[in-house]
Amino acid sequence: MQRLLFTPLTALLGSPCLRLLVPRVAPRTQCGCSCGIRRPLRPGQYSTISDVALQPGRGTVSLPSKAAERVVGRWLLVCSGTVAGAVILGGVTRLTESGLSMVDWHLIKEMKPPTSKEEWEAEFQKYQQFPEFKILNHDMTLAEFKFIWYMEYSHRMWGRLVGLAYILPAAYFWKKGWLTRGLKGRVLALCGLVCFQGLLGWYMVKSGLEEKPDSHDIPRVSQYRLAAHLGSALVLYCASLWTSLSLLLPQHKLTETRQLLRLRRLAHGTAGLVFLTALSGAFVAGLDAGLVYNSFPKMGESWIPEDLFTFSPLLRNVFENPTMVQFDHRVLGIASVTAVTVLYFLSRRIPLPRRTKIAATTLLALAYTQVEPNLSLPYLQVDHKREAHLQARPQRYCDCFSFAFFFSLTTFTFREHAETSANVII
Repeated sequence: MQRLLFTPLTALLGSPCLRLLVPRVAPRTQCGCSCGIRRPLRPGQYSTISDVALQPGRGTVSLPSKAAERVVGRWLLVCSGTVAGAVILGGVTRLTESGLSMVDWHLIKEMKPPTSKEEWEAEFQKYQQFPEFKILNHDMTLAEFKFIWYMEYSHRMWGRLVGLAYILPAAYFWKKGWLTRGLKGRVLALCGLVCFQGLLGWYMVKSGLEEKPDSHDIPRVSQYRLAAHLGSALVLYCASLWTSLSLLLPQHKLTETRQLLRLRRLAHGTAGLVFLTALSGAFVAGLDAGLVYNSFPKMGESWIPEDLFTFSPLLRNVFENPTMVQFDHRVLGIASVTAVTVLYFLSRRIPLPRRTKIAATTLLALAYTQVEPNLSLPYLQVDHKREAHLQARPQRYCDCFSFAFFFSLTTFTFREHAETSANVII
């Protein structure tokens, strides 16, 4: 009986994997009876994992428990929510034309807003030295300046909150030993991306503060830097949400089929299309390209405008020609909605878990919800006057929120389909 019980256990204890987790164990000597006698252990030498955990002043076991994984997963889920909030708040800041109201950047100093009238007037005088005031807001009052200043201030303070939400808990979990080796690399990358986001945001704002003597256009930030700022935020959001869901949700076990492989590839393509559509939207915003044509599905009187290739060289048109930028955004938007629709109907033909089907259905609904604000906005923005912008803002706010939910569901659905077909045989 003892051989049946102790022989497999001895083989397990002698495995290299377990020896990595447990410090050296003192060998046993037989005393002639049925029990073994352990030799005395030297200081710092422990026999079991529980002994290590119970030692005062010692770190926890490097292998995280399921409870620790759930804590880390919930933390990253909260972090992804703060990033989504930053994206929405950044969109609202841009819609209120507040992004260039703070003309300098200090990590600590600017956390305290102006309080006295003298401080506000000094801040307003700094703003008056830059192109946006000289060309666009030369009749702005101090009260109007306070509004746009507080909008940009709230966006920057929220960014600092996002940074703290990542870095402080990451340091705590790292010290407690709750992060696996692979998870440590992901967390380091996420924290680095947060810091990069802050620097990139100021780099973007600087482009709108530069003097351009040969241009009388409305001062705006570089569309390239705006797209980079939005794109990196979406990458940070998706990576955080993906890692969180991987820790919190159980993995599906499904029969391997070619249909699942096809569904996975389509989910990859759909996620890529949605990401490209978002980036093209940043170019539309950066160039105010949404104001060029206000009709749909045609652009003016034709399906393909004549001024698509007015810039030279031709590649400049893709990124700097407002007509081409709006045309590309329309094509990518239609392609994204079509891909989501095909993904939905294909998912209905395959036996999938209930959670995955709900995600695909909600994604389809939000895709078509996202279409409506984008179709109505051009009609509300026919005029360049401020009244037209004010009329369009409620719709644009809805567009920001619906896009945030749409991108969330795209990430979640993509992860679900990727997970359910992770082991498909080609």
